[in-house]
Amino acid sequence: MAQNGTFHPGTLHLYTPSLTAFEHRPPPLNPNCSVSSSSTPQNTILFIGGLGDSPLTVRYPTLLSRTVPPHWTIAEVTLTSSAAGWGTSTLSRDAAELGECVAYFKKMRPSGKIVLMGHSTGCQDVMEYLVGLSSSSRPAIEGAILQAAVSDREGWDTIVSDDASLKESLEKTVAMAGAWVARGDGDAILPKKGNKVLEMFDSPCTAYRAHSLLAKGGDDDYFSTDLSDDTLKGTFGKIPARTKAMFLWGSRDPYIPGHVDQEGTLKRWARIVREGGGNVDEANGGVVRGATHNLNDDAEDIVQDLVGRVVRFIKEL
Repeated sequence: MAQNGTFHPGTLHLYTPSLTAFEHRPPPLNPNCSVSSSSTPQNTILFIGGLGDSPLTVRYPTLLSRTVPPHWTIAEVTLTSSAAGWGTSTLSRDAAELGECVAYFKKMRPSGKIVLMGHSTGCQDVMEYLVGLSSSSRPAIEGAILQAAVSDREGWDTIVSDDASLKESLEKTVAMAGAWVARGDGDAILPKKGNKVLEMFDSPCTAYRAHSLLAKGGDDDYFSTDLSDDTLKGTFGKIPARTKAMFLWGSRDPYIPGHVDQEGTLKRWARIVREGGGNVDEANGGVVRGATHNLNDDAEDIVQDLVGRVVRFIKEL
């Protein structure tokens, strides 16, 4: 979470009547000058956090805002699913709201470039934006960065692997959620009482979202490492050529199962993007050595490694 006792100068954009994007304003290059180093940015990185995140809870975007070239800026997007809203929202709703945010910044900066940068489950939002239902009708973007694009399903399998009662609870949750969705009650809130898995959630959760996150083939299941090449061709293989992609994992991300070949997985995704006619940056993408999931408590040199990769990526767009 954001550090206590700090403030972050910037602009809060109301991109719909109820949704905002916080655009960082970095300090001026010259401390005696009141003009910000990004006073006339033309290009925008739109950052989308993961489950439970809201602006400033992930710290590295603040550092990134101070490091990008003067003609670039970064804004952290608030969606209906932000903070505690994730359990009652959907990827399709997120993608539609992102479309409104992209359109807002394109109208403000018509000659500029837009990059969507997802963190954790925010990466699912980026994929849904690019390849999900109605993706062809959404505003085009020039870049897509997936940082910590991990599988919620595999993450939960890892969490419960050493606890038989938790594993049983997870299996029951997936079965119950699937049954509720099948009978038309996908929007109903699942009961937490007596369910060890749902009691661990920090948000009320609909049957649909639980199934989407936890079931194989659910709508959120973009990044599981057991998905077939044919399945990935329908997602990664559909990323449009006009949108350059980059994938970043942390070598110490606890949500990536220990048996997973991290380098091999990212190379597999990149191969499928290329085979589908897409464009992927493998020179700057890859595994960030020593990085955890959101890098909040990582050493400065590790965070700088991530930030440097992003800066090089946008410079080459």
